[in-house]
Amino acid sequence: MRYFDYWKSIFENLYEGVYFVDTQREITFWNKGAERITGFSSSDVVGKHCYDNVLMHTNDAGIMLCINGCPLHDSIQRNVVNTAQVYLQHKAGYRVPVSVRTIPVFEEGIVLGAVEVFQILQEKFESTYNVEELKSLALTDQLTSLPNRRYTEAFLKSKIAEFDSLGIQFGVLFLDIDHFKLLNDQYGHDAGDEVLRTLAKTYEVNFRSSDLLGRWGGEEFLGVCLCENETKLKQIAEKIRLLTEKTVTVVDGAEIRATISVGATLYRTGDSLQQVIKRSDELLYQSKTGGRNICTVG
Repeated sequence: MRYFDYWKSIFENLYEGVYFVDTQREITFWNKGAERITGFSSSDVVGKHCYDNVLMHTNDAGIMLCINGCPLHDSIQRNVVNTAQVYLQHKAGYRVPVSVRTIPVFEEGIVLGAVEVFQILQEKFESTYNVEELKSLALTDQLTSLPNRRYTEAFLKSKIAEFDSLGIQFGVLFLDIDHFKLLNDQYGHDAGDEVLRTLAKTYEVNFRSSDLLGRWGGEEFLGVCLCENETKLKQIAEKIRLLTEKTVTVVDGAEIRATISVGATLYRTGDSLQQVIKRSDELLYQSKTGGRNICTVG
């Protein structure tokens, strides 16, 4: 393919991820940017088909796009350029938010396939908290590298102060991994620790830099996020629940999946730190008793 050979040297070293598929959706090229973003090397994916679901692309609703609604396939079939915001599964198992652009490829008027260009939507390396600084202050959780309970409480206190002085609305989310003890019993505590690390990475790269999600203790996490109403809070909680459901931790060849239950509440005028946490914890309990893998907002 002359077109492919001409552009290969240019695309190879782009910071963005780039890959080509032919009309049968077989992956024929995978650049260094794609390796960096996904963790998959060129040898891992070239020769496979995008519908083999290597990256397990999903949208906000959790629909598997590689099987139902593939933008690349649509570009080939309808000769159109598509843009989308989706989540891919990193080789390490956690979910990464990316923006994608798919473009049909022609040579002498004949469709030869399509190219996808993608990049991370949000990298948390430049967030409101500096990870290295927090480590030196003993404010990160040693297992997950997320902010620990001490720092999460301090962050929540700062948001309460902002609400009192500026009226900036925020919500609190209490997350708990479902049946975590059974997971530990079945796979071992080392596997349980790996699940915590993998989920923490999913949360880290998908929480906005204005917000924070820390490890509260054991299999519990506490999130603090700016949002103007319960509808928006529900959307945030559902997004995290869906991303958790789609995250896969691989330990000794076993694919371990976990779900979470969530309790979420908006901060209310006059709430103390303890009151807003207690209310979110009570809502979490409703999610647990209601069947788990549920978000309850109130």
